[in-house]
Amino acid sequence: MPHGNLQTLSAFLSKPPKQTTVLPVPELPEVEVLVRHLRPWLKNKTIGDVSVYRARVLSPTTVRTFKKKLRGASFRGVSRRGKYLLFEIRCLGERRTQVLLGHLGMTGRMYLLPANHPLPKHAAVVMNLGRNKFVFEDTRYFGRLTFDLRPIRRLGAEPFDEEFTPEKFLEVLKHSRQPIKVRLLAQSIVAGLGNIYASEALFHAKLSPRIPARRLTAAQATGLWHAIRQVLSEAIQRGITIPLDYAGLGSKDGLFYFGREPGVIGSYEERLCVYARAGQPCVNCHTAIKRLIQVGRSTFYCPSCQRGNRGKKQFDAV
Repeated sequence: MPHGNLQTLSAFLSKPPKQTTVLPVPELPEVEVLVRHLRPWLKNKTIGDVSVYRARVLSPTTVRTFKKKLRGASFRGVSRRGKYLLFEIRCLGERRTQVLLGHLGMTGRMYLLPANHPLPKHAAVVMNLGRNKFVFEDTRYFGRLTFDLRPIRRLGAEPFDEEFTPEKFLEVLKHSRQPIKVRLLAQSIVAGLGNIYASEALFHAKLSPRIPARRLTAAQATGLWHAIRQVLSEAIQRGITIPLDYAGLGSKDGLFYFGREPGVIGSYEERLCVYARAGQPCVNCHTAIKRLIQVGRSTFYCPSCQRGNRGKKQFDAV
């Protein structure tokens, strides 16, 4: 039986680019790939014993409440909202389902292991599912697995939902003086869009990351709207073509998006155009990619292709 895993960042983290210390964080595509992989393995599985090794990842849910709700409960489904995983749980003796909210933080991983397999050093939560166990592992413990749903109530539109239209996108941008790259990181604008894909979308839309959001024209906002949907959709599609076969048994990790190591099954080509490529030639014009810091985050861009109002590349709808 294959086992779920999100080892999306291993190649990047083990061999970080020399020109930057950027630490990539799982965004919408990585979480969507994980959700699609976990869904069939968790559906209808009943939870036995629950072990909590790092109570902070449950906050504000208490360990007592967490265990009480989950013992004897069953997984009814797994979905996504922004960068969050939504585990639909039916608690023992209850007819209605509840949502268990998961977030990977910076270094979180969620996967299945054989019941008798030793636990990883940084296991935060483990649920016994019979022959297998569901493991939430997090090196830095910035992730979450909680019944507190407040974080998703503040999220904006999903990028592939009907309510996310070019018109509404322009409307939320025109009142902001923030640079467009900074504004895109607000989860109240586009749920799930983060540092990596915001940089990529701006490159494909040929927009400078420094342009104040309110100065975007309708045509530019529409081009950026298409670019956001395009880069996210392509990242998901590339991700699901790579087997996620890590089981913690010494086998090769299934990698997603940040390169691959020898022995990984399946064909793959790196397709990030600007992110973490400072000093390398632009894929379009060969100008060196530059890096700047905006509100403490690294932004990567091509100074030639992304000159403010120059260029309004059009995209086919995703």
